[in-house]
Amino acid sequence: MLKEFKEFAMKGNIMDLAIGVVIGGAFQQIVNSLVQDMIMPAISILTGKVDFSDMVLTIGDASIKYGNFITTIVNFLIIAFSIFLVVKYLNKLNKIKELGELAATKLDKKGKLRKKKKTEEAKEEEVKPVTKICPYCYSEIKYEATRCPHCTSVLEEQTEKVDNK
Repeated sequence: MLKEFKEFAMKGNIMDLAIGVVIGGAFQQIVNSLVQDMIMPAISILTGKVDFSDMVLTIGDASIKYGNFITTIVNFLIIAFSIFLVVKYLNKLNKIKELGELAATKLDKKGKLRKKKKTEEAKEEEVKPVTKICPYCYSEIKYEATRCPHCTSVLEEQTEKVDNK
């Protein structure tokens, strides 16, 4: 059982997740410091309050700490935006990598795109259309349709004419 747990724990996905959690915790501390030590004091200057985190609404014995809530929202927005930028950058890198691989597989020795050789099956598939245009209402319908679903016109005659040509 211990051996099975060791194999499970050492899989790549588990290790990646563990590393992500540790880095995420460290990143959260950096963002918390940024928000509490730099952004919120700047907002406090603009709002005229010295300590933004001490903003409290007291009703009877209950205290609503809306200043801490606003600080937490700013933390979340900064973290979400940072993650968005990282994911966007990684997606761009992956796309560039995929395009490079695609270009490498489709280019010949001279750097020109190779032409695909079409098999007979591919040619047969290309000949058979999927849709056609209704001659009465000009809407797109399935090729096998014998009646237009939009204008309810009978299309059998049109199909026969196309087949005879």
